Amino acid sequence: MSDRGALTRSAALASSGLAVILLALKAWAALATASVAMLGSLADTALDLLASLLTLYAVWFAAQPADDDHRFGHGKAEAISALMQTLLIIGSAVAILWRAILAIGQTELPRAPEVGIGVSLIGIALTMVLLAWQRVVVKRTGSIAIGTDSLHYQSDVLLNSAVVAALVFDIYFGLHGADAVMGIIIALWIAWNAIKSASQAIDMLMDREWPEEKRAQLITIVNSVGAVEGIHDLRTRSTGITDFIQFHIWLPADMSVETAHVIVDRIEARLHPAFPGSEILIHIDPTGHQDAPVGIATEQAA
Repeated sequence: MSDRGALTRSAALASSGLAVILLALKAWAALATASVAMLGSLADTALDLLASLLTLYAVWFAAQPADDDHRFGHGKAEAISALMQTLLIIGSAVAILWRAILAIGQTELPRAPEVGIGVSLIGIALTMVLLAWQRVVVKRTGSIAIGTDSLHYQSDVLLNSAVVAALVFDIYFGLHGADAVMGIIIALWIAWNAIKSASQAIDMLMDREWPEEKRAQLITIVNSVGAVEGIHDLRTRSTGITDFIQFHIWLPADMSVETAHVIVDRIEARLHPAFPGSEILIHIDPTGHQDAPVGIATEQAA
């Protein structure tokens, strides 16, 4: 858990540091060029910084161990952070879209295009380095907060590329209005990514069940343990840091408590390598026993 916390904090610190650098560069470029696309890129970076700082706090808080008030840990802090980030992104997209629409039909061309192009290319290079590290962290930790933060910077690569294209088309090819059009495209792209990234955070906050393939894998493992005569009432959820698994198993009615305990230990020993870091709760039922319905759908698997 401590290694996971160190990795997620390193990624959050790296994104915050990059956002500060890019914010300064783009503020200078926006003033120098008066480009709508560059202004949109600046606004996006400002929100990137705010989101990265939010992520930094969220991954620190999520890494805190369970306590008396939060017996299941603090992992959902990452999902809350991710959802708040998407709201910031959508707000940024609306502001950029409005500014770009107002700029349609304006005849004033961006100034000092070489400044905007140079700053955008620097931004692309630095962002690619950050994205490479974020991919490593997400692969090793499964952090939804870092994953959402990474979406910002993936959009930033396209954003900076769009700024370069807008300035080149507008200044060097005489395609007036390209700057405003690119601003609109950037805004729509940012909004679309925000909507997609919100889905995973909502699923976590709503305790969505695991995908069917993952549940089927778990059922197969449980049923492979000798003496287990079936599994039912399987419930799963994830908090970003920890997976929670609970289910009932059928064992022979005449089996001793001691033997049943040994069977449960064997099941957990097989599940932990397949689902590292999971918390597992197993309830024993005599074969064929079914608890009274509690208002939710249950499943049986033999």
